[in-house]
Amino acid sequence: MFYASTLRKLTLGLGLGLAPIASACSSHSEASTPQGSGARLQLVVSGLSNPLYLTTAPGDASRLFIVEQTGAIRIVKDGNLLPTPFLDINSKISSGGEQGLLGLAFDPDYAASGRFVVHYTDPAGDTHLSLYTVSSDPDVADATSEQVILTADQPYDNHNGGQILFGPDGFFYMGLGDGGSANDPEGRAQNLGDLLGSILRLDLHGAAPYAVPPDNPFVGQPGVQPEVWSYGLRNPWRFSFDRATGDLYIADVGQNQYEEVDVAPASAGDGKGLNYGWNIMEGAHCLNGGSCDSSGLVPPDFEYAHDQGCSITGGYVYRGSAIPALQGLYFFADYCQGWVRSFRYQAGKATELTDWPTLRPGGSITSFGEDSAGELYVIVQSGSVFKFIPS
Repeated sequence: MFYASTLRKLTLGLGLGLAPIASACSSHSEASTPQGSGARLQLVVSGLSNPLYLTTAPGDASRLFIVEQTGAIRIVKDGNLLPTPFLDINSKISSGGEQGLLGLAFDPDYAASGRFVVHYTDPAGDTHLSLYTVSSDPDVADATSEQVILTADQPYDNHNGGQILFGPDGFFYMGLGDGGSANDPEGRAQNLGDLLGSILRLDLHGAAPYAVPPDNPFVGQPGVQPEVWSYGLRNPWRFSFDRATGDLYIADVGQNQYEEVDVAPASAGDGKGLNYGWNIMEGAHCLNGGSCDSSGLVPPDFEYAHDQGCSITGGYVYRGSAIPALQGLYFFADYCQGWVRSFRYQAGKATELTDWPTLRPGGSITSFGEDSAGELYVIVQSGSVFKFIPS
């Protein structure tokens, strides 16, 4: 799937059994990894079609918006799944594998403007970033209101990224993978003249269709795409800002050896201008075990090897109030193994690695979600969404 060409990896027969987990700074055996307690899962909804994201509109405490890869955005309102989708663009997308409707973000001024953004692959497989508005019915979008903001050619059908969100600074962030194909042989993730393999930063409140924030790191440099905020990423399937600190957590899917999390503190610029190393490095290692020049490349803050899983699914730092013991923990998962783990980022390091058996939903985890109160959810590809609750 999107998360790391997972189907391709399974075809190759990679070992997926649990074994020692490794970080960029140290390694941990399964026996030495503490198991968390005090939290469990509660089923929110089932029967969805390949769900892969959950979010809320700003200030909306009664509704959850769930993205289905097959083209619809569904609403859970006051605990009930509404029969009519908020938006259904099935006819506009290519779906299956790593393609489809991949992301959703509500404008910070949604209550006044009714604007939201979606990220999808069109029938040709290319990336579309589009703006829509809500209709007079708050539970139904205006399907005729699409305004295309940005497109990007996709040379292959995998590594499309998908995450979109508005950051604490009010600007819009979008993750794009390297365009696919093993090892990124064309070096798109290291090419600042290409949008792929990067996180982009746009101003959607400036000139139409968007403006480039003047403090983006590469503005004014010849031959460079000024939208690029950070680069050297293989497939940043899910990234998020810590709503308390503003720190940026990027879960970047690996090739066939290592999965990684990069933490970009707000105090250091939230990743501005950073090169995370792909396709020179995979995790903290030279690609395919060879030698390489790693000068200027930013190593991950956390990694695990493929004897632990095959494809990282990034999540969130818990900032809810229902489970105080989880405060400040960053949760992530592995798509293949279905485990959920956490670490705490402090003093520039990932610490307190913890495995959470009681938060494993069963099945392939496509994403996490966060509601308006900061409570967390975990999403399973087979069609279910679960909420973290106290045990």
